[in-house]
Amino acid sequence: MIILFLFIIFLLGFPIAFSLGIVSLLQVINDGYPAIIVVQRMFTGADSIALTAIPLFILSGNLMYKGGMSKRIVDFADTLLGHLPSGLAMVSILACMFFAAITGSAIAATAAIGGILIPLMVEKGYDKEFCAPLLACGGSIGPIIPPSIPLLVYGTMANVSVGKLFIGGILPGILMGMGLIIYSYIIGKKRNYIGKEKRSTLKEILKKGLKASLSLLMPLIIIGGIMSGIFTPTESAAIAVIYSIVIGMFIYKELKLGDMWEIMVDSAKATGQVLVVVAFASLFTWVITVNNIPQIVSTFLLNIVNSKFSLLLIINIILLIAGTFIDTTSAVVIFTPLFLPLIKIFGVDFIHFGLIMALNLTIGMCTPPLGVCLFVSGSIAKISLKQQFKDLLPMIFVLLIVLMLITYIPSLSLLLPSIF
Repeated sequence: MIILFLFIIFLLGFPIAFSLGIVSLLQVINDGYPAIIVVQRMFTGADSIALTAIPLFILSGNLMYKGGMSKRIVDFADTLLGHLPSGLAMVSILACMFFAAITGSAIAATAAIGGILIPLMVEKGYDKEFCAPLLACGGSIGPIIPPSIPLLVYGTMANVSVGKLFIGGILPGILMGMGLIIYSYIIGKKRNYIGKEKRSTLKEILKKGLKASLSLLMPLIIIGGIMSGIFTPTESAAIAVIYSIVIGMFIYKELKLGDMWEIMVDSAKATGQVLVVVAFASLFTWVITVNNIPQIVSTFLLNIVNSKFSLLLIINIILLIAGTFIDTTSAVVIFTPLFLPLIKIFGVDFIHFGLIMALNLTIGMCTPPLGVCLFVSGSIAKISLKQQFKDLLPMIFVLLIVLMLITYIPSLSLLLPSIF
C-alpha cells in the first residue's frame, strides 16, 4: 500500500523528494512512532562521509566544463574517427565516453558535447532528428563510466565497495559507446553522412592528443588512485576539484575567477537536489523496513519466479519502466532496499546488480516521458521530443542489447573488480 500510494503521488506531479517525505511521514504517524524519528532518519541518511563525494564530483564536473576540457576532448576524438562515414556522429559518442570519465553526469555530458557537436553536425548535413537523440543516448554513458553518482549512492546504501563499482562500470560503459558507434557507422553509410575528406595524420593526432592529455589524465588519476588504494572515492573527488581548478585556470586559462560564483551556485543547487532526495529516501527506507515491505516484495516475487534468469528479467522490466518517469538517483534509493534481499537469496553479486540497476536507470534518462537528456539535446537542436522519437527507438534497442549482455554475462561487470 505504501509503494502504491507513493506512485500515485508521483503521478500527481509532486517532486520526488517531497513524495518520499509525505508518504513516509504519514506512515510514521499511522504506525504511532514519535515525529522525532523523521528528523533522525533524514539526518542519518545524509550524514555519510561517502556522500561527501557527490558535491565534489558535481563541482569538478562544472569546473571542467567551464575550463575548456570538453572542446579539447572533441578535437582529439575528431582526429581519431572524423574521417569515417558518419564521422562526426562517431566522434560525438567517443567524446561522450571521454567526458563521462570526467564528470559522471549524463546531463553534463549531453550538454557539454551536444552544445559543441550538434550545431556542427547539422551544418555538415546530418538530420537534427538523428543528432539530438544520439547525443542524449551518448550522454547516458555518463553515470556508467566512473566516476558515477548513482553508483556512489548505491554503494553507500548497499554497503559495498564504491571503488569496485566504479571499476566495474568501465566495460559496460565501453560497450554502450561501441554499440552506438557501430550503429552510427551503419546509419552514416545508409544516409550518406560523409566524414572529413582526409584522415588525420599521425602528427595531427599526436598534437590534438597532447592538447587533450591533461583532460584525459583526470579519469586515470581518479580510477588509478582508487584501484591502487592511494585514496578513497571521496578523496578522489576532492583531488578532481583541485585538478580542475589548476588546469582550467592556470594552464588552459579558460576558467576565470569571475566564473566561480556561478559554478558554485549551480553545483550547490545540483547537490541540494541529490542530497534532499537521499535524506528523504533514508526515512522512506526505514519506514518500509519496519513495515516489512522488502520481505513482502521478496515473497511475492519468489512465488512467480523460479530462477535467477527470470528474476533479473522481471527486475530489468520494472527498472526500465521506473526509469522513464523517476530520476536516476531517486530510483536507486527507492529500489535498492526493495531488491537487495531478493537478489541475495538468488546469489546475485551486489556489484553486478548495482551495474544492472545503474544501466537500466540511465537508459531511462534518454527515454520519454522523463528523458531529461532528450530535453537537453532537443533544446540544443531546437526540435521537439516527438521529432526525435523515430531515430531514438533503434538507439534504445542498441542500449537494451548491451543491458542484456551485462545482465546475463556477469563477468562483463565483475572481471575488472576481480583483477584489481
